[in-house]
Amino acid sequence: MHNNDTVTLGLLLLIACLVAIVCRRFGQPYAIGLVIAGVGLSLSGYHSGIELTPELVFSVLLPPLVFEAALHLGWAQFRREGALVLSLAFGGTLLSALVVAVAMHGLAHWGWPASLLFGSLIAATDPVSVIAMMKEQNADKRLRFLMEAESLVNDGAAAVIFALIAAWIVGNATGAAGPVTPSGIAMALLTTVGGGVLLGLAVAAGLMLIAGRSEDHLVEITLTMLAAYGSFLLAEELHVSGVLATLAAGMLVGNWGISADSKGRKLTDEGGKAVIRFWDFAAFLANSVVFLLIGSRGAVQPVAAFWLPAVIGTLAVLAGRAVAIYPITQLFAGTRMAVDGLTRHILFWGGLRGALALALALGAPASLPEHDALVSVAFAVVAFSIFVQGLTVPILLRKTTAKA
Repeated sequence: MHNNDTVTLGLLLLIACLVAIVCRRFGQPYAIGLVIAGVGLSLSGYHSGIELTPELVFSVLLPPLVFEAALHLGWAQFRREGALVLSLAFGGTLLSALVVAVAMHGLAHWGWPASLLFGSLIAATDPVSVIAMMKEQNADKRLRFLMEAESLVNDGAAAVIFALIAAWIVGNATGAAGPVTPSGIAMALLTTVGGGVLLGLAVAAGLMLIAGRSEDHLVEITLTMLAAYGSFLLAEELHVSGVLATLAAGMLVGNWGISADSKGRKLTDEGGKAVIRFWDFAAFLANSVVFLLIGSRGAVQPVAAFWLPAVIGTLAVLAGRAVAIYPITQLFAGTRMAVDGLTRHILFWGGLRGALALALALGAPASLPEHDALVSVAFAVVAFSIFVQGLTVPILLRKTTAKA
């Protein structure tokens, strides 16, 4: 790393710390403060030289955020709520993507390739935003689990759908695309999702077996870092879901390596506590950089030039989220997984978009005629999500606290 890069990173982290102090003193969401700080830096003429790119988000920032959240997802609770979470994450993502795609094609007059691609990338409720909000608001335990688990799995589902559509677009452009069949799509989804989960479990299990032979907490932390990044990067290299691989790895480490309830726990007491502290810190760093870069890049994005598609896209995303949440949760009414009306409203309005959607948008095929519009509309939707939904969701969350 060059000296200038070191100074730049240090400055960004100092700004993040100051923003965190101010936001927590005034009870405001930390993520929103960071985005505002990023906008301010950009408008002041300061350019850090660190760009918000798909490679930075996927290879550096997303793995620690997903892994840290997965460490706290208890297997017993996931087993109890699994049917609801998976229905929302997979069925809801598909429904939301279709609603948005139809709206962008019919109202914004985008072509089907761009409409489908935008629908898939914007269907992801970004775990970076959701998890940060849940932590700050000290949300109800079950609500927090549902939102975090759905966001994490939904994240992987949206990335998989996006990759399949992008491959189809590129194949058509080069003449290499084969016939698209329902069975082919289903097999690709199964392979990508199942392969990611199995790979993450295998990588984490192997590293936990090694960790079980050490009583050095520094070695234990290092092995969990290898589990987080190794599972993600290896999965991407093998063209399966990196997000779901890291999610599976994190859940295995949290439930088998750290949990005091686990038989044959692999990490020592000191190692388990050190691992939790380390990943809390890593998540703070990743969150800080992500939201600062979102603000910096968003400030120079020509959203005004595409204001009509941006309005259509924002309304379509809200409609798609409503179609994903309300009918699916209604299917579980009368079961032990039933959710009340207020919880449904929070699941709907709390479906924030963030770094993942932007990373996918920036990675969209450049051959798309609507490429520039797609990126700008994605930034507009994320801005609405962070500033409007992010500021108002805490009001609903406080109602759940008062109700309890």
